Amino acid sequence: MGTALGLAGLSSRPSAAQSNDDIPILNAAIDLEHQAIWAYAVAAGKLSDNVIGKTILSLATRNLRDHEEHRDVLMGAVSSLGGTPSAARDSYDLSSYISAREGNLDSDANIAKLALALEVDATLAYGDAFSQLKTPGLLAAAATIAPDESAHATAIRAILRTLDPTIAFVPAAFLSADTRDRWILKI
Repeated sequence: MGTALGLAGLSSRPSAAQSNDDIPILNAAIDLEHQAIWAYAVAAGKLSDNVIGKTILSLATRNLRDHEEHRDVLMGAVSSLGGTPSAARDSYDLSSYISAREGNLDSDANIAKLALALEVDATLAYGDAFSQLKTPGLLAAAATIAPDESAHATAIRAILRTLDPTIAFVPAAFLSADTRDRWILKI
């Protein structure tokens, strides 16, 4: 993935207008990656030391590495367009997910459900944001990140299925705003 958004995405130089339009979109994507990295790091310290906690931690570690790679490549793309990549915040607000009962940090299963909600929303955000990119090479390259986010969501659902066999790996033929509620698992 290292070159998916890097040099390959910028093989033909975008116009200044394209760059100016694309930088905020890419920076919003960077912020999503920063949030995911922060959330996985915070949640990792709250997982139990039992089999379920260790399994979730193993997946979280793999997902975290993907998010770090996405962030790094997106930051490189912003820099190559002459922009300044978004910086990570000290913390991110997860209260809307918690109050909507889409996960929490109080148990292994609820941590996994929170990660699921974040991954589903990242998939939706990427699909929306990346469709607005003006630089053709970036649009094609950026489209490789959204499927990775949906793969993260599917992997989380697979782990949760070990706790509840009625949970489908893929609950809908599409992951869209219309099917979001079918993908999210409430607590």
